[in-house]
Amino acid sequence: MTHFKKFDVAEHLNDADTIAAYLTEAFESDDAAIIARSIGTVARSKGMAAVADRAGVSRESLYKSLNGQSKPEFETIRKVLAALGVRLVAEAVTETDAVVDPEAA
Repeated sequence: MTHFKKFDVAEHLNDADTIAAYLTEAFESDDAAIIARSIGTVARSKGMAAVADRAGVSRESLYKSLNGQSKPEFETIRKVLAALGVRLVAEAVTETDAVVDPEAA
């Protein structure tokens, strides 16, 4: 019988360019749960305890914030991204790329 190891993307996030590309895809999904889980996956790839320490939050709080089921505060996300060595960058979108905000209607 063949046993397969469960795929864990965190094991493959081992350089800055790969991490940036992974997070960019998550951000482009425009789905808060996917974004939070993806940041959590990157944090796991770097060591959750070390990231929590650098971000100034508890490890338990970090797991909870980035599980995709809660809505973390922006300040938490900002601190975690800084701890991961990642920064948010604004990019202009064309009208064809623009996402319509359903709350603005």
